[in-house]
Amino acid sequence: MIYSMTGYGKSVLQLPTKKITIELKSLNSKNLDLNARMPTIYREKELVIRKLLADALGRGKIDFSIYVEATAEDTSTQINTPVVKQYIQQLKQVVNGDEIELLKMAVRFPDALNTVREEIDEREWQAIEEEIKIAVAQLNTYRLDEGKVLEIDFNNRITIIGDLLDQVIAMDPERIEGVRERLLKGVEELKEKYDENRFEQELVYYIEKFDITEEKVRLKNHLNYFTESINSKDSNGKKLGFIGQEIGREINTIGSKSNYAPMQQLVVQMKDELEKIKEQLLNVL
Repeated sequence: MIYSMTGYGKSVLQLPTKKITIELKSLNSKNLDLNARMPTIYREKELVIRKLLADALGRGKIDFSIYVEATAEDTSTQINTPVVKQYIQQLKQVVNGDEIELLKMAVRFPDALNTVREEIDEREWQAIEEEIKIAVAQLNTYRLDEGKVLEIDFNNRITIIGDLLDQVIAMDPERIEGVRERLLKGVEELKEKYDENRFEQELVYYIEKFDITEEKVRLKNHLNYFTESINSKDSNGKKLGFIGQEIGREINTIGSKSNYAPMQQLVVQMKDELEKIKEQLLNVL
């Protein structure tokens, strides 16, 4: 089972005087990159939120937002009545004006309005925290659904590479025989006498340099390990990335040793499938 790092989750909490919307977006990233936006009143809970998200989401570029919309009369700003009255009295000594006009001027002066610092209601916060968990669950469900699509794609491409490897294995005896024939033909064209026993020894040594038996075995094992890791309980994109590198190393070695055009064509096809796997692996959790 694998999870994509792409996901989206949203939850809405309706309170008597406000509507609180929690939104989560996730994209791929090598590590956890968390960006949190929220009203000032909830800033003291930011560390709690970050720990909750880190534990639940692992890694990825995470955008977390809390939006608050007032749905009833609720304000933390109050008129500083004694100060405003004092301003009006002072203004009357300067100008003769209507009380309303003087009031409009007075409320613009410093300290005419007091902003009372809001404190978090713990019951309200508990409700918000539960909504955050709901949004996280939605995002993880989204990630799992995306992961299932990736899993199907990976399995298909690993199967294709495996089929191409089977063709390489079937072609290998023909390749070795072709190398032997080319060498013999080259020596015969020299029209020089040579020690047949020594030549046979050199021929065996030369052909051994082109032997890909170990690479074929290792590549098949890596392909099986990749499939097992996809089907394991935990999603581990970094582990799959490492296995992908090992698969690429064996494919490249087979290509460099093949010295046989039909086999090199199969190697190119394997490389193409592996590159598509690597691109998708960047989005696996």
